[in-house]
Amino acid sequence: MSTLSYAPPGTHRSRGFFQRYLREISVTGAYLVLLLNLAIFHPAFFRGQFRATWVSAAPMLVAAVGMTLVILARQIDISIGSQFSVCGIVAGLLAVAGMPIIVVVLGTLAAGAAMGAINGWLIAGRGLPSIVVTLATMVVLRGALMWLGQGAAVHFPPGFQWLGLSQSAGQAVIVLIALLVFAAFAWAMRWLPAGRTVYAVGSDQEAARLAGIRPKRVVFLVFVLMGALTGLAALLNAAQFALIYPNAGEGLELAVIAAVVVGGTAISGGRGTMLGTLIGVALLTTIGPALIFFHASSYWAKPIQGVIILLAVLSDALARRAD
Repeated sequence: MSTLSYAPPGTHRSRGFFQRYLREISVTGAYLVLLLNLAIFHPAFFRGQFRATWVSAAPMLVAAVGMTLVILARQIDISIGSQFSVCGIVAGLLAVAGMPIIVVVLGTLAAGAAMGAINGWLIAGRGLPSIVVTLATMVVLRGALMWLGQGAAVHFPPGFQWLGLSQSAGQAVIVLIALLVFAAFAWAMRWLPAGRTVYAVGSDQEAARLAGIRPKRVVFLVFVLMGALTGLAALLNAAQFALIYPNAGEGLELAVIAAVVVGGTAISGGRGTMLGTLIGVALLTTIGPALIFFHASSYWAKPIQGVIILLAVLSDALARRAD
């Protein structure tokens, strides 16, 4: 195997189309069924709420792209909620200081990349388990943020909300940025050697090493990208509001992991697609608003996400056993 000959799952022709994309097809079907039920019983959902759902889903999609890379490399990052909160506050402080929007953007991305680099160095450089490292950084970052800011919100200056555009234009730009990020990484994972190295490392690190790939470098860079994308996600989220709280990212890790796993990315690494992640995000971000329209408590959304993770992991285990 080599970095040039390795092909990510889904490109092999020996398997049938339905079998190769079973998870993506199943999740798409579930999403369409949910939309159909809303169209029949609560058509008011499509008179504004549908668009609002995609706007609120844009930051989650960007973070989910990064999480897909991490899980494909057979790692996990449960600190992204804390990173998201830190990056949101960084964006707010830079904006309050009167920095140009480009400085706010670059500063927020740099803050996320730095936190991702710390995770990557501890995991790839020191050989520590990713779940332990990211659990520790999650707690440290969240505690430090609350201690330094005393839980106070940061109020953005006038003109920051919706990136200085009108609400409708700002919403469109936020969704467009998220979709462009998704499209760029989906293309890269499919066609670039760098994308194939992530699949190779997640499938078998030793085989990847023998093929000339440097697994530790790949894992490190994956966590740096995860941090930078979390920073961008935090920025897209912050632009939707007039202020940001230090706990803005609380629970984000569960939602993002659920979206990635339900979209078909194997928790054991080496298998999955960005398209599946997009569909997973679409389904999970629609569940909460749909519950409200069906007169059920929105608090059921998180338990449903947990059940979805368990079912997806069970499905992957059964698929590996069948292979």
